[in-house]
Amino acid sequence: MNLHALRFFVKVAETGSVTLASEALRVSQPAVTAQIKRLEHELGLQLWIPHGRGVALTEAGRMLAGEAKRLFELEHSIEDGLERLKKGEAGQLHIAATYLPSNFLLPRPIAAYKKLHPSIGLDLTTSNSSHALELLLHFKADIAIVGGIAEEHPLLERTPWLEDEMCFVVHPDHPLAGAHIPLAEILREPFIIREEGSFSREQLLALCKIHNLPAPAIGLQMNGLHETLRVVMEGYGAAFLSTLETEAFMIQSQLSKVHVQHATLKNPISIYTRKEPLSPAARQFFDGLQLYS
Repeated sequence: MNLHALRFFVKVAETGSVTLASEALRVSQPAVTAQIKRLEHELGLQLWIPHGRGVALTEAGRMLAGEAKRLFELEHSIEDGLERLKKGEAGQLHIAATYLPSNFLLPRPIAAYKKLHPSIGLDLTTSNSSHALELLLHFKADIAIVGGIAEEHPLLERTPWLEDEMCFVVHPDHPLAGAHIPLAEILREPFIIREEGSFSREQLLALCKIHNLPAPAIGLQMNGLHETLRVVMEGYGAAFLSTLETEAFMIQSQLSKVHVQHATLKNPISIYTRKEPLSPAARQFFDGLQLYS
């Protein structure tokens, strides 16, 4: 079906007049009439009959006009939706993040983003670094924010965002709370260690290796940050964690820092994207994150 001719017919049906339709379409009356005659020939149906100074639609014409109007309304809706997506005014944004950025860094930029773009649907998945990057690779996330050092991938691009310092923490009543000591001394304490593959665990072991010191005794192994923090706050052992993870508890005097000589390590936090253009919604969020670096 000739959609160009169908547009002319719908305008005639709306105005009830070839003259008014031609004025609205800014084409000549003969051009409008010729297009509709071609449409009638194509369909094998009469769509209108002259009626006074205007036209009257046949049954086929009324049916076609109603359906065509719905068709062009849908076309307009599609065009409007695509334009809103293009402007970043609509759509869905999927973010994957590791625990630290998800809980300590992203709430503020996410809240700011939603205030500016309330019609954008946004969901945040918190997972370990490998799963966050897997979600990104399989198009189940648009952006991944990962703490620690993740393995490079040829399909992903890493943008450094923030750096956080690692620190040793104990209970405030611990004999080493607030002390300035060599690394060897803190390593004599039983440690609450995160699961294998976690950044803090790997960094602690690397620190021991660099200084040619034995790894600390593992008092407990925990699969989550909250559990690790709770055990130390209850007065058992020491932990090697991110400052962002522990700062609030130190302010509340639930944890104390141990100042360990020659043990300054950074925890890099990076933004990962696929090596392809971001969607407008994702681009706006990515650019907004730079305000918090």
